[in-house]
Amino acid sequence: MLLLSRLRPAPAFKRLATRSVSTLPSNPYIKVFPNPTNPTSHVLTYLDTSPPDQNLAIGTTTEVPPTPRSFKENRRFVQILNDVLAEHATDDSDLKSQAQAFAGPGGATLGSGGAFFPQPNKRKRSTGASVGGGGGAGGTGAGGASAQGGAGGGGHSGWVHLSDTRNPPDFGRIAWPEDILGSIEVNSRGEITGNFQPSGTYRIVTNEGILGLSDFLRNKLIERLRAEERKS
Repeated sequence: MLLLSRLRPAPAFKRLATRSVSTLPSNPYIKVFPNPTNPTSHVLTYLDTSPPDQNLAIGTTTEVPPTPRSFKENRRFVQILNDVLAEHATDDSDLKSQAQAFAGPGGATLGSGGAFFPQPNKRKRSTGASVGGGGGAGGTGAGGASAQGGAGGGGHSGWVHLSDTRNPPDFGRIAWPEDILGSIEVNSRGEITGNFQPSGTYRIVTNEGILGLSDFLRNKLIERLRAEERKS
């Protein structure tokens, strides 16, 4: 029996070597990998694949956490992000809530959920009734919300903003231009009637942190990135 026990085959499984993936402290959904083409920098990505596909990465950084000075964005990722937002932003519950807030009393002056009007070069964050379109217009015309008074949008259509979650604006305020992903037109009843328009001023990394999306939009973005990865 002793001999048989010694000859008994090992269990039919292998212990898989696991390697913990580093993530950003401020955003655990974003992975940090060494840059295989530059040992002095890191690759930031939503995907788990190692080595990372830099064509699908958010960008690279020479510091962790990234800063505006250390970060270099991947232009292809920005295009994919805008494509995903154009396709799915209208189904985002947060944006729908903002659209409904626009239709309510005083909605035209709600910050991320209200109208905004073109006054370029006005840096100070203000209420929706006076802030400039530089926070979301981006040359798309998204600054042309109605300036009529009254409840909600004053019986007219307007624009609501999709803002980054890293630095949400105070109630009754509009987010900084670099935090506004884009804008979308709504009617006086709070129904989304237009297409999502990228702001043209959004920055992936600011002093407040890195790209932050709602769970819904983040999952849609990751789905798209994985689909692109399967093509390569």
